Amino acid sequence: MLNVEGIHSYYSKAHILNDLSFNVGRGEVVALLGRNGAGKSTTMKSVMQLVRPRTGRVMFQDADLVGAPAFRVAKAGIGYVPEDRRIFTDLTVMENLEVGRQPRRDGAPVWTVEQLFDIFPNLAERRGNRGKHMSGGEQQMLTIARTLMGNPLLLLLDEPSEGIAPVIVEQMAETILKLKAQGLTVMISEQNLHFARAVADRAIIIEGGEKKFDGSFAELEAQPEIRDAYLSV
Repeated sequence: MLNVEGIHSYYSKAHILNDLSFNVGRGEVVALLGRNGAGKSTTMKSVMQLVRPRTGRVMFQDADLVGAPAFRVAKAGIGYVPEDRRIFTDLTVMENLEVGRQPRRDGAPVWTVEQLFDIFPNLAERRGNRGKHMSGGEQQMLTIARTLMGNPLLLLLDEPSEGIAPVIVEQMAETILKLKAQGLTVMISEQNLHFARAVADRAIIIEGGEKKFDGSFAELEAQPEIRDAYLSV
């Protein structure tokens, strides 16, 4: 579904991603792992064209996204949940969900408000609350639910377990597994190896904007030197 080919991405003169290539297959959950500053968020922003690679290709269902405006990327069927959530704090839960609504698209699960409330019962209880009156974990759930209202083919989750309570992290893992069961393709960026192992089929490790590992978690466990070199604090 997604094939990133040799991208080089920069912030001004700072070279962040260096010849990065990877793919995500339909129906997979793939974890992008690495320490702070490894380039995980920049990778997701490069897919979304919020950061435009200077060279390389970002192929989504055989169309090259490089150079497209970000709203076109979203309309093509990629949903993006940024690390900083970016909910509309003065809008209610229901209003935030309506903001994310897009038409159904072929090959993508179709989401309704009722289905999302089944997955996120906390949101159902707070449907009339404004975003600013919700906890960090609830805001994270709302951001994911709002993105799903766009009926994406591919969901990008940037650090979904960051800064939320352990019980909410467990709920988040259950949610990702439910999304996979619905046939949604998901890519998550994570530092939490335990969380990633619980939800993902495959791991990609980056360091300094370069890919250092791409394989199953069983293969990663068989190479502790890789884990220790690029994931240990």
